[in-house]
Amino acid sequence: MNNSASIVFSKDVVARAIKVSLLVGTLLALINHFPSIMAFSFTVETVLQITLTYFVPYAVSSYSSYQAIVTINNTDAQNTAA
Repeated sequence: MNNSASIVFSKDVVARAIKVSLLVGTLLALINHFPSIMAFSFTVETVLQITLTYFVPYAVSSYSSYQAIVTINNTDAQNTAA
């Protein structure tokens, strides 16, 4: 596994992304699909939309964590070389 994948799929990054996804995804799902959720009336389209509602914050959190880790590692490498 290359370095980028090992960072993105590391235990800490995945755990953080899941937590963010559950919190933000639930809030967005309630905001965007409240009537369907309260009526427990789901179409295939609604289920797909709600699933994507959870995936987006997961992806954003994973990307943000990856960028932060890479930036810190690059800064550390520069400080060590100097």
